[in-house]
Amino acid sequence: MTDCGCEKAKRDLEEYLHHELNRVEYADITEHMSGCVDCAEEHRIGVVLTEAVKRACRDTAPETLREQVVTRLRLITVHD
Repeated sequence: MTDCGCEKAKRDLEEYLHHELNRVEYADITEHMSGCVDCAEEHRIGVVLTEAVKRACRDTAPETLREQVVTRLRLITVHD
């Protein structure tokens, strides 16, 4: 494998965190982070944030709030 570099590792971090990359890309980024303190720290921050969001999403929002959010998202999607 070759070192994918910081630019790719940081650009694809979100997909990496959610295991959405193919095996080769995932392995390349893993290898890069094993030797790059900066990218490894970005990954650690991403893991912490992802876990915080998961914890925050355990509770179900009130139905009226859920309806407002869905309506707003549909409006945004239509206008994009």
